[in-house]
Amino acid sequence: MVNKFMKQITIRLKRGQDLKEGIVAIVKENNVKAGVIVSAVGCIDKATLRIADGKTVKTWDKKFEIVSITGTVSVNGCHIHVSLSDTDGMVVGGHLKEGCIINTTAEIVILNFEDTEYLRPPDATTGYDELEVN
Repeated sequence: MVNKFMKQITIRLKRGQDLKEGIVAIVKENNVKAGVIVSAVGCIDKATLRIADGKTVKTWDKKFEIVSITGTVSVNGCHIHVSLSDTDGMVVGGHLKEGCIINTTAEIVILNFEDTEYLRPPDATTGYDELEVN
């Protein structure tokens, strides 16, 4: 059965582009009001992530492979987590920030739910803009 309210968006980001900025641009260009990142593969030269304490932002200036990515995306805000593997096979992960620069390529697939809207109003209990589904 085909769902007439879902469509996929597949794009390729190129060397020198910022991974998060590229994803946000795709979301805006396609007016995605509610979507999920289904897949992303590629490699980057530099990584910037907010780690699990919710405050600390770390930057690594070395090559990584994108081994996993997940997130909810919307023109109203994106929440994306990524896992990256270095040249020794060690993995780092966290909340994707600007500053993850594509090395050769990044292939991104987003599933767009056209009958839904994700909002991100502030939540006083967490201090972050949190997901609200419309």
